[in-house]
Amino acid sequence: MGQDQSSVFDLAAVAAASNGGNNDPLLPPARYIGAPQKPSKMPYNKYVAYDKQVPFDYPERTWPGKRLQRAPRWCSVDLRDGNQALVNPMDSERKLRFWNLLVSLGFKEIEVGFPSASETDYDFIRMLIERELIPDDVTIVVLTQAREHLIRKTYECLKGAKRAVVHFYNSVSVLQREVVFRKDKAGIKKLATDAATLCKELEGEAQGIDLYYEYSPESFTGTEPEYAVEVCNAVIDVIKPTPEHPMIINLPATVEMTTPNVFADQVEYVSNNLVPRDAVVLSLHPHNDEGMGVAATELAVLAGADRVEGCLLGNGERTGNVDLVTLGLNFLTQGIDPQIDYSNVPEIRKTVEYCNQLKISERHPYAGNFVFTAFSGSHQDAIKKGLEARQVAADRAGADLDSFVWLVPYLPIDPKDIGRTYEAIIRVNSQSGKGGMAYLLKTNHNLDLPKRLQVEFDKVVQAYADETKKEVKDEDIWRLFKDEYLPVEESGATAAGAVVGDSKDDSLEQWGRLKLLKVSVSSGEDGSDTVLKARILDRGVNVGVDEPVEREVSGMGNGPLAAFLNALSNFGIEASVMDYVEHTMSVGTDAMAASYVECQIGEEEDPQIVWGVGIDTSIVTSSLKAIISAINRSER
Repeated sequence: MGQDQSSVFDLAAVAAASNGGNNDPLLPPARYIGAPQKPSKMPYNKYVAYDKQVPFDYPERTWPGKRLQRAPRWCSVDLRDGNQALVNPMDSERKLRFWNLLVSLGFKEIEVGFPSASETDYDFIRMLIERELIPDDVTIVVLTQAREHLIRKTYECLKGAKRAVVHFYNSVSVLQREVVFRKDKAGIKKLATDAATLCKELEGEAQGIDLYYEYSPESFTGTEPEYAVEVCNAVIDVIKPTPEHPMIINLPATVEMTTPNVFADQVEYVSNNLVPRDAVVLSLHPHNDEGMGVAATELAVLAGADRVEGCLLGNGERTGNVDLVTLGLNFLTQGIDPQIDYSNVPEIRKTVEYCNQLKISERHPYAGNFVFTAFSGSHQDAIKKGLEARQVAADRAGADLDSFVWLVPYLPIDPKDIGRTYEAIIRVNSQSGKGGMAYLLKTNHNLDLPKRLQVEFDKVVQAYADETKKEVKDEDIWRLFKDEYLPVEESGATAAGAVVGDSKDDSLEQWGRLKLLKVSVSSGEDGSDTVLKARILDRGVNVGVDEPVEREVSGMGNGPLAAFLNALSNFGIEASVMDYVEHTMSVGTDAMAASYVECQIGEEEDPQIVWGVGIDTSIVTSSLKAIISAINRSER
């Protein structure tokens, strides 16, 4: 070869020494607020900028002006690339379960293993073929290095298959040419063309198989694009694909080394220089070493890629292969059919975690537990309003809500479309505002609190959150709400949708001086006023200590509320209603109603302003219970 083994390091040392960094005269001066950042102790000078490792510029690029319009062809490599990266590779039971998942999702190309390097893979592929477990519309892909004995064993494994892709590869990068293989460019290219020639010769042993080929210049990102094109075109010339029977040229970002825009430039250059382009399916195999696998893939699709290889939920060597679920659902959010059925992401996650024996992050895109969760108060309020506005718009349009256009703040996708629910969208902690608490009460308990009541109760929730320093769950909020607004009767208060009084909550302390036992409402003799008679239990100021007394009271007024307030004057209570809101909580003859009353209680010089809440099958009774709730709270 033209250079010795150390030459790549000699060149790199020169490049590292010339790294511009902050001294590059083309960089604008640093701008900052306050003190400037201090230099770190990190050994940045030992690293070489990518453009000095693989110099490349492509001003002819056109991809920045394009937009995603359709999904690429997808190929799952979970059973091969994903499997080889596991601490405990899948056994046959797990492999078959994963295979069945991929088929059910609609994958038409599935890389099933490396049969020449793994006896387990070989046996699994034979099982799929011999048991006829491969649907007619699914193509299996088998991987092999560009080495004769490995290629021969690969063909042996495929006997009896209906259709298959033989995927052969060799590394072509600058670093691997000089450090690993110690071959020059011509020698590396010959490895690829020799493998292609052998594949063509072995076609006679693959009678009855609809055979296709895939070639990968491994470590493409560390390779001069011009040389990668040279090698790929040499392989194409041996395989001689046609538009009717194309081959796949696969560009692996075996190691992610640069930004997505540079990768897209490289892909567009290759796409524009493959011959004949109409006989080639240009494929990507991105990894995620720098955390940009999804972005790099999407830009590379704009740049001309037809096909993408990856793993469900991003399993794979080191930081993983690109996540096909994230990619597919990103397309969905742009109004593009991903052509893979990701409608049950929780089930996909369950199967993937079982087969891989690896858990995914709580914040993994789309699949993590927290991805549809808002703790921030402003986020919660925006989501709540967005969901309500969408419901109103759908009703106005007479449209089915499930298919109505999705535009909700902070939620790029409807959780229901991927098998998630709204139950965990809103989570409450000490950083949350009233919107989260109000959303949970409305969604889970059918209680639509007025704004000022939300503000009042939010103080209770925040005090609890500050005290416990934990997430406040729905059951905590409901318990706090009952304790604050719904006096605990002998049989307890219950969640919405059930008959109030059908279960007891022993965790709450009994409170509330007054309890409404019975009420009747009628019109006065002249029909102008309302006459109200009520039987009220007075537990006394010290509930549970004082002897309860039942009292019959009556009052008159302009409506039930005014008449009830008049009746309560018998207890020496001065109260007036400042605001009143009511709504039904369900439908049907036994539907519950909720009433919210803001009361001014006490003398005008020093009044208390408190809210009360009442729930009953009668709207009138629920409103009177709300007044009782407010009075009890004022004396609590």
